[in-house]
Amino acid sequence: MWNFKNLIMDFVYNGKRMELRGAQKAMLQWMSGKRVSKENDEQQVEGIDDEIQESKRQKGSTSGPVIDPDTCNEQPSEIPQANINEVDDSSLERDPTKRLKMWKYPVAAREQVRLAYISLGVYQPKLEEYKPRGPKNNLRRFKFAWFGMFPNWLEYSPTTHKAYCFLCYLYKDKPNEQSGHSAFSCEGFDNWKKVNDGNNCPLLKHIKFSTHKKAFVFATNLVNQEAHIENFIEKQSEKQKRKNRLRLKGTIDVVRWLTYQACALRGHDESSNSKNQGNFLELLKLLASYNDEFANVILANAPGNSKYTSSDIQQEVLSIMANKVRRYIREEVGDSWFCIMVDESRDESKKEQMAIVLRFVDAKGVIRERFLDLVHVTDTVAATLKVSLWNSLLNHNFDTGKIRGQGYDGASNMSGEWNGLEALVRQYSPYAYYVHYFAHRLQLALVCVSKEVDPVHQFFEYLAFVINVVCASSKRHDELQKAKAIEIKKLLELGEIKSGKGQNQVGTLRMAGDTRWGSHFKSIFSLVNMFDVTKAVLKGIMDDTTRNTRAQREDASMAYSYLKSFEFVFVLHMMKEVMQKTDTLCQGLQKKSQNILNAMDLVSATKMPDMSAPYRSTRYRPRKKDLHVTFEHFYRVDLFMGTLDKQIHELDCRFSEQSIELLSLGATLCSNEINIDHIVLLVEKYYPTDFTEQERNQLRCQLETFQVQRINNAKLSEVATLFDLCQTLVETGKNSMYDLVERVCRLLLTLPVSTATTERGFSAMKIFKNRLRNKMSDQNLANSMVIYIEKEIANKFDAESIIEEFKALKGRKVEL
Repeated sequence: MWNFKNLIMDFVYNGKRMELRGAQKAMLQWMSGKRVSKENDEQQVEGIDDEIQESKRQKGSTSGPVIDPDTCNEQPSEIPQANINEVDDSSLERDPTKRLKMWKYPVAAREQVRLAYISLGVYQPKLEEYKPRGPKNNLRRFKFAWFGMFPNWLEYSPTTHKAYCFLCYLYKDKPNEQSGHSAFSCEGFDNWKKVNDGNNCPLLKHIKFSTHKKAFVFATNLVNQEAHIENFIEKQSEKQKRKNRLRLKGTIDVVRWLTYQACALRGHDESSNSKNQGNFLELLKLLASYNDEFANVILANAPGNSKYTSSDIQQEVLSIMANKVRRYIREEVGDSWFCIMVDESRDESKKEQMAIVLRFVDAKGVIRERFLDLVHVTDTVAATLKVSLWNSLLNHNFDTGKIRGQGYDGASNMSGEWNGLEALVRQYSPYAYYVHYFAHRLQLALVCVSKEVDPVHQFFEYLAFVINVVCASSKRHDELQKAKAIEIKKLLELGEIKSGKGQNQVGTLRMAGDTRWGSHFKSIFSLVNMFDVTKAVLKGIMDDTTRNTRAQREDASMAYSYLKSFEFVFVLHMMKEVMQKTDTLCQGLQKKSQNILNAMDLVSATKMPDMSAPYRSTRYRPRKKDLHVTFEHFYRVDLFMGTLDKQIHELDCRFSEQSIELLSLGATLCSNEINIDHIVLLVEKYYPTDFTEQERNQLRCQLETFQVQRINNAKLSEVATLFDLCQTLVETGKNSMYDLVERVCRLLLTLPVSTATTERGFSAMKIFKNRLRNKMSDQNLANSMVIYIEKEIANKFDAESIIEEFKALKGRKVEL
């Protein structure tokens, strides 16, 4: 015989779709004429309870994904209990009739009230006798066994003797409700005779209502914290978040490494069938080959919406890293004074790019030159440069009132007295003194000497001709190096030279550049070093009539005659000695220190002419026709002395009095005898707003004390440069005692002396934006250069900090 208890449990707990006809028929039979004794009824109820509990144990926990109301067609399993502390359970009414309706609670408090009621459980009192609806002789009344059939929602009110739905009460937020449903949620149900009405059984029909099913789902999800949407997403995505972060970390590391090496990120063909997918993807695959965990989350194993390999993602990562570097520079500058250094140059795509470099003294007293930005300008007019410069500084929160120096080249748009960039900046920062790059000025002075002194100018033309003839082909170049190797071997055997690391290497002749005067010295030095082998190669070209044409042999003969000329050799040696000193100065103006190069003895096989004999030359015209000019007069007075006089004159003209005066101020502070009056006067003249009248008086007192302290203090007595002085004051803690002296040092150290950092920026620009990458965007180029040049700063930021900023930059499709 079909057991109705088993049927109800199957209907409630197994979730099977069954025909209600058999269930309703069995329920009707069970609730009609088959009356049982009270004891049997209680035993049957207890049996139902035992089976219910056993079914619960078999079903297990209800934690899991959120239940879909649309798919819940049967009575669901038991609602889990919750631990609630926010609402006092003792203050809540248990009787369904006396409860405050849920819609009368404040909206913000309803969830806590629901949780509190769920923690108390369904109100199912076990009474001695349940009163009938009508007169006492009416045997139709509520039965305790029904609680076992519907344990999750069915409630009974001893006050009104009616049945209610616990779940529908919890989620009835509006007083009006559809017909048939409000009976269990508001008025209460007591029409017991309808329970036996077959297909119209109200208890079975109620659990089919969508509102009841939704109420069960809401209640289950409410107490099941793991099923809450935020907790569920967080729990199920925690593992995925780790994978996403690992995948993004790989992208960050690859982008960072490729940028450090100035390599292209994208490939020409990045399709799956490509033999070379580009540096970025190929490096990702290389990293994956060494780590299985990383290999399982990238490329083909990554979700389609979070591969982190697109060009946009790469540029975002570059932008984040570059901006972090710029913010670090801003923090490094702090409230210090700084100098702006600007230069412009064309890139591969013929765009005019302006490099911006900041020079300042950091908190440790160390001079810093930081590459801040590269800005594309439409033209090189001073007004355009000034607007672009100001926009860049203000965008990165720099105080333009703190500018105390400007460093540009000598072009009119930069150094113009009225309309140049220097003048426009001085309108806003009157104490931002302009300094023409000293190394650049030195180069211009030497170039002027080479053009104004005829023998020197002619010498450099001859020098270029000789190098072109000898190095015109790879065969001649190989012969030159082979001859040099043989010469070095012979000298080593004779003991005239010694072997060692970096010594006596086989070199080559170097051509002088047009814009770098240091290359002229290197060209001269290379010829002096390879003078004999150069003559040997030229002699071989002249004698080889089978492999060289007549024109080639004549060029070699002319070049050979230059090398044999006393005038050529004299100018070669003279310019080597002169430029050896100027090259040291040029290097010193671009570096903190530079040792003086050792002089080298030169050996020449050229016969020296009679110095008392008259000098004759088609290129030389004496000042007076009747003047008898000897060789000695020409080489010593007209050539050597004339060259030195011209050089000294150009140096005096190109290095302004203001620049020399400011430099002399720094030199005075580092000398044994400090000219206190001179320093105070210069401070009053050049930095009147940075020192008050009282501070200038205090500066005099500090200088007097500092002069004595410098002699007695071991560290201060060893200071030789202004840079060392500023750093030593900070290291020894004397900067608090001599704060005004330190202020003078910092102001002077902000003045620029070289173009080293800006030139390095343009060198980096040529590496990044080359012929194959000439369509690179301006922003991408600037970000790449900032990271490449300021690699030291970029290394300070780990991948985790970049990921957090990447996450906060905008909304992402996946959690990180």
